[in-house]
Amino acid sequence: MNKKRNIAIIGIGVTNFGELFDQSYDDLVRDASLQAIKDAGIAMDEIEAAWLSTAFPEIGVFKGRSGMDLSEPLNLYDIPVTRVSNFCASGADAIRNAANALNAGECDVAMALGVEKLRDRSPQDSIVKMMVELSHPFYQKGFTAAGTFAVYANRIMHEYGVTKEDIACVSVKNHKHGTLNSKAHRRISCSLEQVLAAPMVADPLTVMDCCPTTDGAACLIMIRAEDVDRKKHRPIYIQGIGLSISTGWDLPFFDPNHDFLAFKATQNAAHIAYEQAGITKPMDEIDLVEIHDCFSIVELLTYEDLGLCKAGEAKDLIRGDVTKLGGETPVNVSGGLLSCGHPVGATGVRMTVEICNHLRGDAGERQVEGAKTGVTHNIGGPGAIASVIVLRNEN
Repeated sequence: MNKKRNIAIIGIGVTNFGELFDQSYDDLVRDASLQAIKDAGIAMDEIEAAWLSTAFPEIGVFKGRSGMDLSEPLNLYDIPVTRVSNFCASGADAIRNAANALNAGECDVAMALGVEKLRDRSPQDSIVKMMVELSHPFYQKGFTAAGTFAVYANRIMHEYGVTKEDIACVSVKNHKHGTLNSKAHRRISCSLEQVLAAPMVADPLTVMDCCPTTDGAACLIMIRAEDVDRKKHRPIYIQGIGLSISTGWDLPFFDPNHDFLAFKATQNAAHIAYEQAGITKPMDEIDLVEIHDCFSIVELLTYEDLGLCKAGEAKDLIRGDVTKLGGETPVNVSGGLLSCGHPVGATGVRMTVEICNHLRGDAGERQVEGAKTGVTHNIGGPGAIASVIVLRNEN
């Protein structure tokens, strides 16, 4: 059953994203949560349940193994706190779980917080090493995220005439947007020539097509829509959440019917979220999107999976101004993962904070004027897990 959501976000907070060697995991938890609590106009002891998103506690600071790692730095005890881990969709799944608990009446005020410290480790203790040693004993061997998405890039180039320049244009666009975001990891613009000339990671993806490894945290305070106090709160409403796990580790690479031109998980998640929110014409009804551009090619593929264009037309969007700030449907005006970086457990929550700022009119010089409806998208694992969230300003 795709039940319509009835949840309001009343508090938002996000830390700087970057190489935060001078801040601990606990510091980041406190920074993001205190921002959100102040924004919501509540006290810490009003929170009745919380969800902590940390995807990779096995690396870095060895924090985030349980809800205790949120309770302790906030002195937030005697309430349920649940740790959520679902690859790159972890933050979005924490939001989904908090929304479900509110809808079920299990709590009246909920927190969803995502945090990750990925820079506090040596190069020898990389995410790649962790995945190979601790994940699937067969399918994970030889796996890299860049290699996975490079397969899709080569396929879409062959099938739809997408060029390396088209893929690189995503990086150029998002890095330009990132120069306007004071909390982004990479606040540098780049030219098409610089992206193409950067060291190759997995053909055709260069270093500049890949998001950086990053520390950061973000937080939401959520209540039911009927509990909103319009004199006190500045609510943004969650009107749809879709999460889909569409393949296992052996798929899609061992599925003879998979065409490597789309991610079924994203399509399924979008269908669920759009149905809940009543969206039938995404390009006409959505004002801005935060897409999971862990690699430039993912943004292009997601244009089609989210229904922003028809199959084979993603290259036409990036060749024009449609997805740029000031365009018809701006995408990743935060700078995306390519500029903000990707502290995995925090990313989905950070995207939601970004959309909330635009829908409130608080995004500063990167503001999408008149924005009323925004969408976030996350994808993780071997393209198997995806989340889509629809947010609206109904004021």
